[in-house]
Amino acid sequence: MKIEEITIRHLKMTMKAPFKTSFGTIQEKELLLLEVKDVAGTIGWGEAVAFVAPWYTEETLKTTWHMLEDFLMPALLHKEIAHPDDVSVLFTPIRRNCMAKASIEGAVWDIYAQQTKQSLAHALGGHKNLIEVGVSVGIQPSIEKLIALIKNHVQMGYKRVKVKIKPGYDIEVIRAIRGEFPDLPLMADANSAYTLDDIDILQQLDAFNLLMIEQPLAADDIVDHAKLQKQLKTPICLDESITSLEDARKAIELGSCGVINVKIGRVGGLTEARNIHDFCRDRGIPVWCGGMLEAGIGRAHNVALTSLANFVLPGDTAGSSHYWYEDIIQPEVVVEDGFIRVPQGVGIGYTPNIDVIEQLTITKKVYK
Repeated sequence: MKIEEITIRHLKMTMKAPFKTSFGTIQEKELLLLEVKDVAGTIGWGEAVAFVAPWYTEETLKTTWHMLEDFLMPALLHKEIAHPDDVSVLFTPIRRNCMAKASIEGAVWDIYAQQTKQSLAHALGGHKNLIEVGVSVGIQPSIEKLIALIKNHVQMGYKRVKVKIKPGYDIEVIRAIRGEFPDLPLMADANSAYTLDDIDILQQLDAFNLLMIEQPLAADDIVDHAKLQKQLKTPICLDESITSLEDARKAIELGSCGVINVKIGRVGGLTEARNIHDFCRDRGIPVWCGGMLEAGIGRAHNVALTSLANFVLPGDTAGSSHYWYEDIIQPEVVVEDGFIRVPQGVGIGYTPNIDVIEQLTITKKVYK
């Protein structure tokens, strides 16, 4: 395989409802879409999930484009590649910038799956035909509205609900949810809003039988999380702290968590995501696939990854219609009674809707 042409599109999509976390609110989602072509004419698609501001990691949409244009594409274009794993090797001299790397590496995986006449899920080693799906609920203006939203999601069949928390919006919120849904598989996501000074507050969450507490402490920490995990009965799930297989290894050895959230963009691509999955599987640490408010291409990659065996907890890959008035793929990702059917066709299993993509495109550039 040899890549000869890459097109980057900057898209802006309007979400059906604003999504609020401890670090900000999003309703207009901007993203980069990559169309990668090899010398045989096979086209693969990738999506860059960085936000316009460095809320989640240091990467932004603009820094992603810069890294792609000035470093990653020059390292990849016209190079001979035997397997998508080779992309990670080519990118080794370039530090971090995981979301930029993942966007182009995912497109190469799509090409590889097409050329080997298999689904992306099967190319990664996945064998599930159905994956369980959870849903993430942002911070709401009132507990009443939050309860109503959760009730709607439960009626739609979602297998797990994740709610965002922050100081002052935590114990009473979780208590109210448990009062309405005593048996609901429930988790709380703090997006690094707490410190070790908040141990007393976080210990109170043990009373509510949560599946996990996600990333309560600093985004780059594994040491304090290990201290906190010793004080909690509820498993800690690490998200932002895990940007590589090495991070996962160290966190597990330290006892910093009992669960790991794997996000393709955060860890630098499908190869590293698969490696983290395999490492955790061999050590009895369950994983699940987190979401970054992806459009259809990124969502398709998440579906494929979640087909691997150790993704035993429902992920955040809700259906397209949960977020978008119209997605950029056909057919859209559909949830039926809490499950998504993993596509069995070659490649990502969904077709990019070029008409919709062009309507949403702010600008694009072709590189050869």
